[in-house]
Amino acid sequence: MPEHVWDLSAFKGTGYDIGRGYIVRVAWLLVSGTIFMRWWLPASARVAILRTFGADIADGVLVRHRVRIHWPWKLSIGPNSWVGEGAWLLNLETITIGSNVCISQEALLCTGSHNRRSDSFEFDNAPIHIDDSSWVATRATILRGVSIGRGSVIGASSVITCDVPPGTLVPAGDVMRHGTSVP
Repeated sequence: MPEHVWDLSAFKGTGYDIGRGYIVRVAWLLVSGTIFMRWWLPASARVAILRTFGADIADGVLVRHRVRIHWPWKLSIGPNSWVGEGAWLLNLETITIGSNVCISQEALLCTGSHNRRSDSFEFDNAPIHIDDSSWVATRATILRGVSIGRGSVIGASSVITCDVPPGTLVPAGDVMRHGTSVP
C-alpha cells in the first residue's frame, strides 16, 4: 500500500452535524464528567439525565457507572437493556440499541472514523444498530456502520467491522470483517 501523507491542519469536519448548539454540548460535558459517570449516582438518575439531554431511553434501562456517552441526543435504547460499567458509546452518529440488549463492561461502540484517502483526514462516520436480545460481551468493539442482528452474541474482546446476521455467535477474541464468516 502506498504511503499517504495527511495535512491534519486542513481538517474541517465537513458534513458532520453535532446536533446541538455549543451551550448544550458544554453542559453535557460538564454533567457527564462531574455527575453522570460517578459510582454514587443512582442508575435511575443516569437515565433521567440522558433523557434530559435528548436521548430516547425506554423503561427498564440500566446504565451503570463509568459509562461514557459522547452525545446523548444521538442515542436510543429500547426497553430492559443494560449498559455495563465502563462501556464507551462514542456516538458521533446515532447508536440504536434494541430491547433486552446487554452491552457489557468496557465494550466500545464507535460510530466515528476518518477517511484515510482524504488529504485532510475528514470524518467517515456511520451509525450503529444493535437489534433486540443481543449481547455485546466485555471489551468487544463494534465499529461504524455495523448492524448486529437479533439474538446475536459478540464474544468478549471481539472486533466487529461488518454486519452480523441474526442469531450469530462471534467467538471471544475474533475479528469479523467483510468477507469473513463465523460458524
